[in-house]
Amino acid sequence: MSPAPLRATSRTLRPLLAPLALAVLSACAVGPDYRPPAVQAPDAFLGADHARFTTAEVQREFWRAFGDATLEELIEQALAANHDIRIATARLLEARALRGETQLDLAPTVTASGDRTESRASLRQAPPGSGIDRDQDYYQAGFDAFWELDFFGRTRRAVEARAAQADAALNGVYDAQVSVTAEVARNYFELRGDQQRLEVARRNAENQRETLRITTARLQAGRGTELDTARAQAQLSATLGTIPELEASIMRAILRLGVLTGQGPQSLLASLSQPAPLPELPATHGIGTPEALLRRRPDIRIAERELAAATARIGLAVADLFPRVSFVGRWAADASSSGDLGSSGSESYAFGPSIQWAAFDLGRVRQRILQSEAAAQGALARYERSVLRALEETDASLTDYIKALARREHLERSAAASVAAARLARVRFENGAEDFLAVLDAERSVLEAEDRLALSRTRTATALLAAYKALGGGFRPLPPGTPLARTGN
Repeated sequence: MSPAPLRATSRTLRPLLAPLALAVLSACAVGPDYRPPAVQAPDAFLGADHARFTTAEVQREFWRAFGDATLEELIEQALAANHDIRIATARLLEARALRGETQLDLAPTVTASGDRTESRASLRQAPPGSGIDRDQDYYQAGFDAFWELDFFGRTRRAVEARAAQADAALNGVYDAQVSVTAEVARNYFELRGDQQRLEVARRNAENQRETLRITTARLQAGRGTELDTARAQAQLSATLGTIPELEASIMRAILRLGVLTGQGPQSLLASLSQPAPLPELPATHGIGTPEALLRRRPDIRIAERELAAATARIGLAVADLFPRVSFVGRWAADASSSGDLGSSGSESYAFGPSIQWAAFDLGRVRQRILQSEAAAQGALARYERSVLRALEETDASLTDYIKALARREHLERSAAASVAAARLARVRFENGAEDFLAVLDAERSVLEAEDRLALSRTRTATALLAAYKALGGGFRPLPPGTPLARTGN
């Protein structure tokens, strides 16, 4: 095939394409240009002056502050394999692909085609001796080109909307990480807290067994009563009755952690069934400022990016008020043999502008503009709501943590006093200076005080987790250009 006709076609098109490209580059994009809304944030969080809090930046990977290797391992497993994070990552891949596809609409689209056809005429069409060849071959090859000239920014607004949606999807990954890391840590703390409560119940059950043994021996020696023995048995049975519930709660936490880490429900039974202490809380916590919070929280950034996308879609709708100008062209060659393709006389071409305009349907276009403007107003309201909720959640969670610390301190003193009182009551009973009811009351108080303390320690830890989550901690930013793993085949 001779390339000369193609060069001639390029020379013919070049004088037209240059000014068209210049016009596209200098064209404006209709519709509003997006500007992030201004938000007034308070100077400090409620309770920020507490001794535990500093204005240092929030530790994103908050779980490292507890110094618990098991917790860190569980969260690393969850970040790598949790299904909610994988779903959010797949949505990000989809959003980025949609953005890339839309960006390609700014460039010309060129498609190639070619076919070969064999045909045989009937004997009536080509009788013997007529000199007409019954077998015919037909070859055709060509290129079709299409380029929409984005004079009014329709495609650029579409790209802008897709880019904002991709940014929202990226923050969707971060938001999933925040939720999952907090959920893993909460279940882990509740697991260790329930294991501690189970230990308290079993230890108190042993003390109550000893009390029952003493009352039984006194009854057999004629110095006790059946009422004292029955009361001791009833209290022991009540304490033993709390153990199965705690064991079930421990099992639920282990099963949940197995799922959160992307494994199986029973995958962590062997490694987590062995009791371990609740991690110690850090002495201080960096909570930053409200202004930094609004920049950091992924859910706020999602709402802001969705507002940007909604604003860009207004321009997309406004662009339909104006004509859509395209440049179309076709070059083709056809011949009865492949060797003749491109020879003189086998080529044909056509090119020129194409204009589409909803000139007689502009009322419908204006209604679509109103729809997109209303959608943007709704997106703005959702953004403002997310800001207020973030500030509310943070103030509330910090307050909850402060009060949980105070409650824990009181319960620590209560538990210590209850243990001392129970020890004294038993000594006085054995010496005949106290009745048995005082011993039972004291032992019941010990169980209740120690159980309340163990539960308070767990709730204090989970209150701190809620504060970290409200502050936007718990996600690991992806460096720009980080390739994302694809799931499936």
